[in-house]
Amino acid sequence: MTALEKTPSPEERGRLDIHHTVFRKIVEHAADGTPGTLRHERRLAGVGVGQAGSSARISDGPGGVVDVALELTLQYPAPVRRTVDAVRARVGDELTRITGRRVRNLAVTVSGLRGADDGAAASGPRVQ
Repeated sequence: MTALEKTPSPEERGRLDIHHTVFRKIVEHAADGTPGTLRHERRLAGVGVGQAGSSARISDGPGGVVDVALELTLQYPAPVRRTVDAVRARVGDELTRITGRRVRNLAVTVSGLRGADDGAAASGPRVQ
């Protein structure tokens, strides 16, 4: 018997566990890359501390599916429903492509609407 014949089949070699942080980062990256979504300014005690994109929470569902709660900022004016539909499609496709897991439920909360150029105006001084 050769070494190749002794090698167990892929199903018998072990298992792959993907941490929720990985799922969260995949979801947030996919959402942030969808046209119509925006990053927003993060503030701590009224001081700007950079920018943040979407925020996701992940939970396991039965049968290897995942449930996603996603919060994001969208560009205004834009069709909100169409943008959210695009986010749902992209997040589902990316999560399935990368991890092999399927999204059972994707709850999207639009936490803000902003003009595309609001970030540039907010970064400069308010009083001259």
